Amino acid sequence: MMHERERHRLILRAVGEHPVVTVAQLVDMLDVSEATIRRDIAALDEDNKLRRIRGGAEAINPVTSKQLLGRPFFVTKTLNVAQKAAIAERAVEMCEPGDSIIIHGGSTTYQMAPLLKSKKMQVLTNSFPLADYLIEHSENSVVVPGGTIYREQNIILSPFESDVIHNFYASKAFVGAQGINSMGLMESDPMIIQSEQRLIAQAEKLVVMIDSTKFSQRSNMFLCKLDNIDTLITDDGIGDEDRAMLERASIKLVVVQAKEQEDRNTASA
Repeated sequence: MMHERERHRLILRAVGEHPVVTVAQLVDMLDVSEATIRRDIAALDEDNKLRRIRGGAEAINPVTSKQLLGRPFFVTKTLNVAQKAAIAERAVEMCEPGDSIIIHGGSTTYQMAPLLKSKKMQVLTNSFPLADYLIEHSENSVVVPGGTIYREQNIILSPFESDVIHNFYASKAFVGAQGINSMGLMESDPMIIQSEQRLIAQAEKLVVMIDSTKFSQRSNMFLCKLDNIDTLITDDGIGDEDRAMLERASIKLVVVQAKEQEDRNTASA
């Protein structure tokens, strides 16, 4: 469970970078209850650190640097680690030496890093830690787009069109998501959606890597429709209704079982 001081820091960061942040958005970002978020907002309002409004909060003195709305990388990488590791292992099995692939930044896709050490592929990624790991520990060719590094999420994003992305062809794009439902894949920030849409447009097939908890996550921003997804890899916690939803969308579902004891080393952030 995240400590109160850390929750308050992240809430203040979120309201400082967005005109209004809702209680629901903060619940998704911090993975805590609505009651906890409301108590945190009330406490910060009382300390005059933010302004409580109906259904959420706003900053009193917004900071000038742009950040993304969503859980920080250091938070997401500690959640459902065994499930993410098993999902990444199956994703890497889909990769062959000589392949050109795209890996979008995220805590689940990052788990691919140590398993790609023995591959010799062309990898385009906007994940700063994944690129750094592959450069240091593998013989893969690594390409990163130009742009700003967003430290909280550890990804590289740019509001401009990137020649590097448009000139890169990939057999597969591997992506995570904040959530999924019958409408499609969901993400937390329009900048992430813009970046991810550019990346997946350059790949023949879209492979989604999400643990089963993501089927209960919600957002008001959609990345793509279900019929854009070729393969979805998740863990055995997926429910029957969600299986049926994917089957109706003709998505190839791959279900993995998380290991109780993780016996391999993962890459360090």
